[in-house]
Amino acid sequence: MELIDWIVLTGTLLFIVGYGYLKTKGSQNVSDYILGGNEAKWYTVGLSVMATQASAITFLSTPGQAFHDGMGFVQFYFGLPLAMIIICVVFVPIYHKLKVYTAYEFLENRFDLKTRSLAAILFLIQRGLAAGITIYAPSIILSAVLGWETKTLNIVIGILVIIYTVSGGTKAVSVTQKQQMFVIMTGMFTAFYLVMSYLPEDITFSKAMKIAGANDKLNILDFSLNPKSRYTFWSGITGGLFLALAYFGTDQSQVQRYLSGKSVRESQLGLIFNGLFKVPMQFFILLVGVMVFVYYQYNHSPLNFNPAAVEAVQQSEYADQYQQLEKQHLALEKDKKMAQERFSAVLDVKDYELIVAAKKQIQDINKKEIKSRQDAKALIQKVDEDLETNDKDYVFIHFILNKIPTGLMGLLLAVIFSAAMSSTASELNALGTITTIDLFRRRQKKEHDEKYYLNATRWFTFGWGIIAILFANFASLLDNLIQLVNIIGSIFYGNVLGIFLIAFFIKFIRGNAVFISAIVTQIAIILIYYFAIHRYDAGDEKLGYLWLNFIGCAMVIIIAIILEILNRTTNAIKK
Repeated sequence: MELIDWIVLTGTLLFIVGYGYLKTKGSQNVSDYILGGNEAKWYTVGLSVMATQASAITFLSTPGQAFHDGMGFVQFYFGLPLAMIIICVVFVPIYHKLKVYTAYEFLENRFDLKTRSLAAILFLIQRGLAAGITIYAPSIILSAVLGWETKTLNIVIGILVIIYTVSGGTKAVSVTQKQQMFVIMTGMFTAFYLVMSYLPEDITFSKAMKIAGANDKLNILDFSLNPKSRYTFWSGITGGLFLALAYFGTDQSQVQRYLSGKSVRESQLGLIFNGLFKVPMQFFILLVGVMVFVYYQYNHSPLNFNPAAVEAVQQSEYADQYQQLEKQHLALEKDKKMAQERFSAVLDVKDYELIVAAKKQIQDINKKEIKSRQDAKALIQKVDEDLETNDKDYVFIHFILNKIPTGLMGLLLAVIFSAAMSSTASELNALGTITTIDLFRRRQKKEHDEKYYLNATRWFTFGWGIIAILFANFASLLDNLIQLVNIIGSIFYGNVLGIFLIAFFIKFIRGNAVFISAIVTQIAIILIYYFAIHRYDAGDEKLGYLWLNFIGCAMVIIIAIILEILNRTTNAIKK
């Protein structure tokens, strides 16, 4: 990186941190700190909700996901718009009416303290892990490409977030997220423009899309009913719906964003804004990844995009075998470029048979290239089983560092840091709030003034920031990072959502039945995940992880109904 890149990167980050700190450092009470004084307009709510979900993982992993697997991942978000409508109609009015600081306060009003505490603890576990991953994700990638220590990057990102989050609370998070979303989207549009400009002169956007389609990268909809498939239309509108309902409706990192709205209407408009623009945003980010794929059809790409893994195998006893694979890869690249040029030419001729033949030639070469990349991964794993062989998370950052001009590279790296800070700030803000309001404050035997709880929230937020940095330092890459975060959420979210749906709609069920059902369900979901998903390689799982959201939600409701009926029947017999 050149000096100008460092100036752009550090200048952007320091501006965001300084602006957030100076704009919001004067919180006087718990309400101001947790809910931002309920001053947020709908566009602030909407951008904050969107920025909270759009972590650095989104902008690092999603293009790589599209590069390898195409646009099918967008189906994951199909349930989100419907979830936004349900949350606007059901969740938001109830939360505002009860004037709660957290979503889990409602559970004590409806059930009892132990159910509230259980839901809060489940949130703290999964969101605490996620906070570590959202710091670790950009650190591990940037460490590999910049040569910095991962721990150093974890600490830098963590401290930057802690400064303004501890100082200003929810308002600081919301204010800075507007700036971060601007930086993020500016960077992504810049990346899209540049990758298109790097394609051969005769390759228009229309041709690029046809080339992507010929390589099976535009298979957006999959209507198959195979439960093993991770991303299908049906898993998106069912598992994705339940995941979105749980995340936006019960996860405090999101609930706190729209509870800060000036009114019910402002909160609802913010969520509708998110529902309308989130899917197109993800579609666009995936499209950037597809265009990067098209770019590499005409230009050299590494056999494996993870530089640390490549360096390890090149220094091992398998170096000669890997070098041979690289020679085969270079030969395939020449064949691939010629095949792509032929396909582009026959598109102009518009001869159907020639187009089909050219497309088949491309697909045959792609199969050989996929096999070559798999062989490379197998060699890397022989060197060290702990080395990350899945290089999806490195595709986009490799393109940025090798193809983006000076100055703009600093901007795109600022995108990654901004996204990491944005989502991590929301998570720390929520973790500190839940710890204070649902666990610490609820168990105080004597009354304390507002300043006492304000300071407690700040200290708990600071503490969770340190824990997140520690989690990040001990984390390890598993599969694709964006999938890892969603897998962690899917293990817990269905259960928590089921508890809330019982609270809203099934009035005859009481606290004991829900509490026992939630514990049984959580144990069952962890076992299902381990035996049907975790034990298998990606693509070989017995169950797509999105279904855990639906299964967990349905299971906690069904078991609670059964337990409540049994309890009432037993009591009736005793009488």
